[in-house]
Amino acid sequence: MTPAQLCATVTADTTAELRVRRDAAAEADLVELRLDSVRDLDLEGALADRRTPVIATCRPVWEGGHFDGSEEERRTILGRALALGAEWVDLEWRGDFGAMIDERGGRNIVLSMHDFEGTPVDLEERCRAMRATGAAMVKMAVRSGSGRDVVRLLDLGRAQRDEPIVLVGMGPIGVPTRLLSSRFGSQWTYAGDGVAPGQVSLADMIQRYRFTRTSASAAVYGVAGAPIGHSLSPHMHNAGFDAAGLDAVYVPFEATDADDLMALVTALDVTGLSVTAPFKETVLAHVGLVDDLSRQVGAVNTLRRDTDGWSGRNTDVPGFLAPLAAIGSVSGLRATVLGAGGSARAVAVGLASQGAEVTVCARRPDRAMEVAGLVQGQVGSVPPPPGSWDLLVNTTPTGTAPDVTDSPVPAAALTGGRTVYDLVYNPGRTRLLQEAAAAGCRTIGGLDMLVAQAVRQFEWWHGVRPSSELFKTSALAALDARSAEQSV
Repeated sequence: MTPAQLCATVTADTTAELRVRRDAAAEADLVELRLDSVRDLDLEGALADRRTPVIATCRPVWEGGHFDGSEEERRTILGRALALGAEWVDLEWRGDFGAMIDERGGRNIVLSMHDFEGTPVDLEERCRAMRATGAAMVKMAVRSGSGRDVVRLLDLGRAQRDEPIVLVGMGPIGVPTRLLSSRFGSQWTYAGDGVAPGQVSLADMIQRYRFTRTSASAAVYGVAGAPIGHSLSPHMHNAGFDAAGLDAVYVPFEATDADDLMALVTALDVTGLSVTAPFKETVLAHVGLVDDLSRQVGAVNTLRRDTDGWSGRNTDVPGFLAPLAAIGSVSGLRATVLGAGGSARAVAVGLASQGAEVTVCARRPDRAMEVAGLVQGQVGSVPPPPGSWDLLVNTTPTGTAPDVTDSPVPAAALTGGRTVYDLVYNPGRTRLLQEAAAAGCRTIGGLDMLVAQAVRQFEWWHGVRPSSELFKTSALAALDARSAEQSV
């Protein structure tokens, strides 16, 4: 498996700024110069004194770019880029570039195709037609609407393994094609600040996802959910890999359902998987060996690929209980659980195992009854009446950024309670926790549980427990970075 190169896509309004951004991408192997957004285009200036090979691209509006001039003008720009020595020039398959390709014998030409709506049913036929033009490199960028769309790109890359190709799945489901590009047979992968749907920044590719510090055959781990782009798990686990010196990478996986998810991660030979909403319960059908705790909960949040298939564990329960040690025993406490998903099941089982009296409150009474039935608990009303609980645990996503003004219960429902535990970790002080503190309650945030369960996942996968402080520091740094971005 040949390691893919890292290509940084840069855009700018002016040639001067394009040069600045070009030179700032010093850690990339290639730089894609997006000429279509430059108002005062000076090709000689854009290409002069470069220290990194470039791909000159002048993407028209009809192919998702910004150039709205004539095709003759665009052909002139791209032809001059070749004449000035650009290492690569990107030409659209739908454009009239046959003469330019023939004249060059295909050398230095990237022939590209973009479909922002989906993955074409005739993807493979298009690839063969593009290859027949003689272009030195074929690039196909399509929107991935499912994990199986990503598998199609994987299969195409394997079929084209002896030919130079770049395959990109756009959108959140397609992110693995960018982070695991070598597995798809891509010669390079594109990084940038949202120039294309699902694109990952150069800094994140290098720092968060360790692109330059792992081999093409690195073990693959990840976190699965829908949506999953907000997850802090890549920050924690990749930091753990760094500290342990492991040739491994941890990436986000999004899919349409559990079947779609498992088709994707199995095809990619994923070694370990963290599972979050909405797959914690439905993924159980795909796991051969499950620990007793997972069976009791009816949900699993950690998978491992063993020689005879997938095995699963639930680290949510011990992860949830760990921060509760600070308040002492919960035995005999009236504990109310908000929500009825996979996390609520783990919380209810954890609380009951410690002797708490569990009440489950959810918008769907049937779901609440199902969770309560796991622990011979009760079903309560939404919101729970003031004074009806000693410990209130929110397992719903309500209050997660950017919807920070939301709360799963009104402030009036918080009077008379003792402790409020919110599993939401972004922001660290949710509206629920702020109002609980104002009502005189002790509060516990979700970050401590997130770290505690992640540490146990890592230990199960690798046989060594990583530093909880390292995981928490990595998660906090990511949250701080997001807060800074949102405040700009």
